[in-house]
Amino acid sequence: MTTLIEPETVHSARDIATEAEQIALFLDFDGTLVEIAPSPEDVQLDRRVAPALESLRSQLGGALALVSGRPIAFLDEMLAPYRFDIAGLHGAQIRMGGELRSQSAPPEHMRETLRDLARFANSHVGIIVEDKRISAALHWRLAPELKDEALDLMRKAAAKLGPGVRLQEGKSVAELVPAGASKGGAIAWLMATPAYAGHRPVFIGDDITDEDGFETVNAMGGLSIRIGADRESLATIRLASPTALRHILLEAAENGGLTASSFSQN
Repeated sequence: MTTLIEPETVHSARDIATEAEQIALFLDFDGTLVEIAPSPEDVQLDRRVAPALESLRSQLGGALALVSGRPIAFLDEMLAPYRFDIAGLHGAQIRMGGELRSQSAPPEHMRETLRDLARFANSHVGIIVEDKRISAALHWRLAPELKDEALDLMRKAAAKLGPGVRLQEGKSVAELVPAGASKGGAIAWLMATPAYAGHRPVFIGDDITDEDGFETVNAMGGLSIRIGADRESLATIRLASPTALRHILLEAAENGGLTASSFSQN
C-alpha cells in the first residue's frame, strides 16, 4: 500500500485568493509529451521540451509535475539535466522539491509473476515485459493478435497477487500496480501542498490510465485535457496530438502567460 508523507500546511486564504487565476500543470508522458512508440525504449522527446518545461515551471511558481506510469528514474533520464516534481508508476512514487516523498513497496511474489510473464514473452514474438520493480507491465503493441491471451494472463496474475495489486489497462498494455496508487490520488496529494494549493489544476493525458486523473481535476474545478479523440473520456477538452500540445507549451515558454485558456483556444 502507498503511504504518503503528510504535506505541509497549505497556503493561507489570502495567498490562495492571490493565486486563484494561476494553473498547476500536470503532464502525462507517453502519448502526451512524446508519441507512442512500438516499444517503451523507443520513445523520442523533442529536445526543446525539457527546457520549455523548466521555463513554464518558473512561470507557474513551481506548480508543474509529471504524472506518469514511467519510473521517476526513467523520466529524469529523458528530461536531464532538469529535474521536476514527478508522480511515477501511476502514483506509486512521488518526488517533490527534489525529495522522494512516498514510494510503495514491491508487491509480495512480484518476482515470481515477472518470471511467468517473461516465459510468455519468450514464447510469443512481439510481447514485451517491462520490469519497473514496484510494478510490471506487459506490452502487445507489436503483436495485437495476442491481446486477449496477454490480458487473460495479466488478470490471472493480478488475482494471484491478491488485493494489494490492481490491474491497470492501457493502450496495448496492461500493468500490475500497487492497489493504493493512482494518478488521481497523486494529483490530489500534490494539490494539498504549498507549491500547488490555490492553483487551478490542469491535467493532460491520453489513455485509460489517465481517466482517474481527469476525474480528480474535474472535481476540483480544474481542466482535464485528453490527447486524441479515439474514445470516450471524462476529459473536458481534446487536443489532436502530442504535436499540438508541444506547440502550446513551446509558445507559452517563449512568450509567457500559460493559463487554462491557452488550451481551450486550441
